[in-house]
Amino acid sequence: MTALPAYWHDAGVTLSGRDEVMAVLISRYCGMGLASRGDPFATLARSIAGQQISVKAADAVWNRVVARVGEMTPAAVLRTGQAGLADCGLSMRKMEYLVDLAEHFSSGRIDPARWVGFDDETVVAGLCDVRGIGRWTAEMFLIFNLCRPDVFPLDDIGLQRAIGNHYLSGERPTRAALAAFGERWRPWRTVATWYLWRSLDPIPVEY
Repeated sequence: MTALPAYWHDAGVTLSGRDEVMAVLISRYCGMGLASRGDPFATLARSIAGQQISVKAADAVWNRVVARVGEMTPAAVLRTGQAGLADCGLSMRKMEYLVDLAEHFSSGRIDPARWVGFDDETVVAGLCDVRGIGRWTAEMFLIFNLCRPDVFPLDDIGLQRAIGNHYLSGERPTRAALAAFGERWRPWRTVATWYLWRSLDPIPVEY
């Protein structure tokens, strides 16, 4: 099993002590947690492919993309091109974004090594300069590649649904209400988010 982030256990203890729902979820999924794939390009590409669709649908599309491209590298995506991606289930815009992302990596305009010491908002701002990458995709990168501990993706449909299920009798929270829930989980909002996602799906969310 891939090692969990160094902060994961302490975060779980803190969240369990503050929040009964979190305590139940953390106990239920004991020993599980976030694991970085360690590949910045694949993380961003998979996040783009998964924008605005369910986890199940995103997995299906991504599997087709990987089968078509082979090794998920910028060079392989550029060789495949938009024409080669056409029947993988991606929208035309997402195909454009994936090729553009590959061009950014190949040219060095995106260099994740520079971001290691940057704060979260600086990384988000840098990523959002790339076509097709908005705040949600940048936040998935912070969570699944950099394993930052306090990311709270307000626009994530799964997070909204899970909070509605566990805290609001099934009602979808407003953005303001969602942000307020996040405040109770600082500085471990990534960890709370992961357990809320996990409660929805039999397979852990990955990007």
